Amino acid sequence: MRRGVLLVVVGVMVVLAGCAGTAPGDSTPGESTPENNTESVATTNGTVEVHYINVGQSVSTLIIEPDGETMLVDTGHYNDDGEYVIDYLQRHDITRIDHLVTSHNDADHIGGNAAIIDYYETEADGVGAVYDPGIAASTQTYGEYLDAIEEHDVTLYETREGDSLAFGAVTVDVLGPPEPYLENEGRNENSIVLKLTYGETSFLLSGDAEDDQEAYLVERYGEQLQSTVLKAGHHGSASSSSEAFLDAVQPEAVVVSSAYDSQYEHPNDEVLQRLSDRSIPTYWTATHGDIVLVSDGSAVSVQTQVAAPTDPGALRDGDAVEPGTTGTVTERDRLGGAGTGAIDSGGSDDSTEDDDDETSTENVTLAVAEINADAEGDDRENLNDEYIVFENTGDDPLDVSGWTVADDAGHTYTIPDDVTIGPEATLTLRTGSGTNTETELYWGSGSPIWNNNGDTVIVTTDDGERVVEEQY
Repeated sequence: MRRGVLLVVVGVMVVLAGCAGTAPGDSTPGESTPENNTESVATTNGTVEVHYINVGQSVSTLIIEPDGETMLVDTGHYNDDGEYVIDYLQRHDITRIDHLVTSHNDADHIGGNAAIIDYYETEADGVGAVYDPGIAASTQTYGEYLDAIEEHDVTLYETREGDSLAFGAVTVDVLGPPEPYLENEGRNENSIVLKLTYGETSFLLSGDAEDDQEAYLVERYGEQLQSTVLKAGHHGSASSSSEAFLDAVQPEAVVVSSAYDSQYEHPNDEVLQRLSDRSIPTYWTATHGDIVLVSDGSAVSVQTQVAAPTDPGALRDGDAVEPGTTGTVTERDRLGGAGTGAIDSGGSDDSTEDDDDETSTENVTLAVAEINADAEGDDRENLNDEYIVFENTGDDPLDVSGWTVADDAGHTYTIPDDVTIGPEATLTLRTGSGTNTETELYWGSGSPIWNNNGDTVIVTTDDGERVVEEQY
């Protein structure tokens, strides 16, 4: 019955569509699909933000294009009724949702739909339009979602492959679900799949697409699936992120959204192995917290709340970050070139500006003087013989309090307060344990940090600016 209601509502709402953007289906089929977009955008102005919100065993993605237009893809789990997502949107001063996309109608993806529609239609500036793949669910959560659409007379589009969404300077291609539906209208296998392209960067959102839909996408689009960043399908389930799909997408990074103690063991070890085999840095909302990617059209800045491991094989070594945790995100990596500044993720900001500060990062004089990655004997039994020596090459003292030192795998050490390196002086950071002195610090790790076969020493200031990136 609910599917019938949906189709009736869709039929009415498409007729009443206003200025929310291009109505899916109005464009000529194939006119804006990736195979016809062979040229990247020549120029870009401003940045696109893609926020992967930490919502536990669920998913919600906020996209903000350069002129401030917003798109929200999925809204979290029914257990929290959209609370984490609404809180996040409020902290980021999102007063309107221009496009609300439902990847598919499972309750862990539409959990906040009704609450978000109610809030934005009654207390904020509204919801422009809702996009839905058109396959119903027999759940209370789904019924409440449709009721909210009807109550507030929100435009609803049934959205399929070949459609496109008008989203400012960002090209949004809809790659799924196809016509006819796959696998007897299974909801996961008929997820709305979006490819967002901005300049030379792109983001692929595949909902809960599993092996059948991924195989369809590979056969249909092939190398045109290639994207800078991939959100792993189905929370990192073994039935998604197949070898063929990963080889077609060729992501420079992957984001997984699932709970730290997922009852489904997401992300699955098979998926992590496939990512590890391809050396793809992987970010997990359960350990990195909120993940914000910022594209200027040529490069993507990867920013997270926590500097947890990104090596797929070490992903579970990170500590849990509870959903709803607030705090500033910091740049951890850059994909494709120069990055952008940090974004406030809703936490308090006690920093103050001081134009006369002698340690301004405009003239940082910190350098790596020595790297001893291979300790004498067994590295695990001689951790203090694994060390990095930093040198202040300037003529003034350098205050490094609160700065972080990290490696390629995401292991991070925060320098304690009141640590200053004198002019032309050195500071040694040893991996093991000991008592800190003015010239020596101890990481306190129980295992080796620095890869004997090559690694990267990354130093970031307490304001989130990367000032050292030394490979060996």
